[in-house]
Amino acid sequence: MTKAPSPTRIQKKNRAAILEAALEVFSTHGFRGTTVDQIATEAGLSKPNLLYYFPSKEAIFNELMSGLLDTWLDPLRSLDPDGDPLQEILSYVERKLQMSRDFPRESRLYANEIVQGAPRMLDTISNDLKSLVEEKSALLDSWMAAGKINRTHPKHLLFSIWSLTQHYADFDVQVRTLMGDEDPFDAAPDYLETLYRRMLTPRN
Repeated sequence: MTKAPSPTRIQKKNRAAILEAALEVFSTHGFRGTTVDQIATEAGLSKPNLLYYFPSKEAIFNELMSGLLDTWLDPLRSLDPDGDPLQEILSYVERKLQMSRDFPRESRLYANEIVQGAPRMLDTISNDLKSLVEEKSALLDSWMAAGKINRTHPKHLLFSIWSLTQHYADFDVQVRTLMGDEDPFDAAPDYLETLYRRMLTPRN
């Protein structure tokens, strides 16, 4: 079988430009509010040129989400069963908060999809994400049963971490307006560490 030729430098550049433009437009307008023309304009390409690389808006979105989910789930996958339980959770909170700081558009893109009922991601949520959450919830539960962290509902613990970290990206305008001149990420790490440390440290 003949091997497909490797993409040229300009093809790689255009493909990257399309994905970067799509991230900007999708995260602002959501899937339904985005058009191929908007993405092409943002990327500085003609619509026919864009369609040479991606046959549809759906194809662009699916590629973006595939890469996003891998990045988004890596911190949860990294919870180490052999590590110190409290430190593993605090490190997870720290990484999730840092991702909200570094990847706000990606967070809003994911949030928009979920708010719309996850029509393009329901299979992934029902399978890949669900199995990972079940695995890590069992790990959290085992730490609780061993008295290494305080007893709480493991899935609600994960939900609260997602909520308290991703809020800074998904509600960026509101947060920054209410914080005024103070960068919300200056105090957030200490606040969240204190919150979860107090909540999860076993009582003597």
